[in-house]
Order: sequence, then C-alpha cells, then structure tokens
Amino acid sequence: MKDASETSVLFNASCPVCNFEIRHYERYAAANGLPIRFDDLNSDMLGRWGLDADTAARRLYVLKDGALTSGIPAFLVLWADMPRYRWLARIVGLPGVRQIASAVYDRVLAPVIYHWHLRRLRRHTAAVQG
Repeated sequence: MKDASETSVLFNASCPVCNFEIRHYERYAAANGLPIRFDDLNSDMLGRWGLDADTAARRLYVLKDGALTSGIPAFLVLWADMPRYRWLARIVGLPGVRQIASAVYDRVLAPVIYHWHLRRLRRHTAAVQG
C-alpha cells in the first residue's frame, strides 16, 4: 500500500448507498487536502488490498498505519481523519454506543446492503445473458 500516514478506504462504488456516502467523504477529503485515498473494489485497486471482491463487498474497509479495519471500527478511523466528522467518531466510539452501532451495522445494515449488491449482480448477469 501507499504511505503509512495515508488513510485508504475500500468501498463498493456499484452500490448506490455505499457510493453516495463514500463519494461525499471523498469530495470533502479532496476539498480539504486530506491524505485519504478512496479505492473502488470494482477497479484494479482491489488487488492491492489482499481481499477478494465478495469479502470486500460485505463491508467498508479502511487501512491506516498498516492496520486494516472493517465495519464500524473502519468508519471510526475514517471519521477521526476528517475534522468535520471527528465529533461523530467520538460519539460512536463511546463504550456502549460503539457496541450497539457495531451490532446494528454487522447484523442489519451490512447484510442488507450486501444482499442488495448480490441482487444487482444477479440482475446484471441475467440481463447480459438474456
């Protein structure tokens, strides 16, 4: 990967929900000169992450200082690197709040978004074959 001080984000740009949220962060980072790189898992950048596409599509991944995080811990790393969102990282990172946010993300949000992703893939495959 790149410089250890850079934060790198792996996300699914073909997911409307993921793309909307992460592109917002990407525009904010660019406008403020923040050292955050955003990689679409549907590009050749996926190979740099050591993850397969299916694993990467299941949740958000962030690499910072050589540590790979995913899910809510990944959001906390990303938000902490963006001045506008540091307050959110502090709140969601609080004991109790973090556990609840992680449970909701892991058991509800990420699985629902991943299943939408699989449905889009099936529809695309059917359209190409049909």
